[in-house]
Amino acid sequence: MTGYRLQFASEGFCFMLNILLSGCAGYMGRVVTAVAAGDPDVSIVAGIDIGTPAQSVSYPVYAAPVEFTGSADVVVDFSSPSALGGLLAYCISKKTPLILCATGYSPEQLESIDKAAEQIPLFRSGNMSLGINLLADLVRRACAVLGDAYDIEILERHHRRKTDAPSGTALMLADAASSSLPHTYDYVYERQSRRESRRSHEIGISAVRGGTIAGEHEVIFAGLDEVIELKHTASSRDVFAVGAIRAAKFMAKIKKPGRYDMSDVLG
Repeated sequence: MTGYRLQFASEGFCFMLNILLSGCAGYMGRVVTAVAAGDPDVSIVAGIDIGTPAQSVSYPVYAAPVEFTGSADVVVDFSSPSALGGLLAYCISKKTPLILCATGYSPEQLESIDKAAEQIPLFRSGNMSLGINLLADLVRRACAVLGDAYDIEILERHHRRKTDAPSGTALMLADAASSSLPHTYDYVYERQSRRESRRSHEIGISAVRGGTIAGEHEVIFAGLDEVIELKHTASSRDVFAVGAIRAAKFMAKIKKPGRYDMSDVLG
């Protein structure tokens, strides 16, 4: 089988997974490299980045995916939206599953992602943490029970280097909430210019940027005389790399084109 090396594990047979890592010179690229190095079932065969990794890596690095002529079972992208076009073209031409871990895509880019998913297996999640995806499920369940009797506010905190706001995770949580609510809800990102009381059927989303905060997300359900809070805190960004590797192992087995996310992995 191309790209795999048969191994034996205590739970049965497994295969060596070959990953092409986009964004390998960035912070998350370095974290994924370290996590993969500790996983005997995973190998990063090459990296894609316009920059040079700050530390030495055991694989070659190319400026664009088209320059890579080897074989990979899956592409994992932790770069930026600007790299999307080249990645989609490469994966479509090679029929290789693609895992998009970046956030901040434009509406036009999201449309191109949907079109690409008609030709290749494509995984995209606003957050690669298993805990965050569990939180999203809890939010859906809470909204199904509470209905529109509670006001919903989402607060997210990230490190000072994060460029997009609100975070893709905050939007993912807002979408999870609205999907279980009985009415259409508007997302409100700031209240400074609004001189009015809070309206019904809206979800407030606030962003904080500072220091080295890996990621905190809090969903607040404020009702009559009571408040329910659901919160997830990432102590380091290793959790995102672990989730990405787990998603890669799942997607390498997928042959059917379509959109996939962490709910498929957890399922």
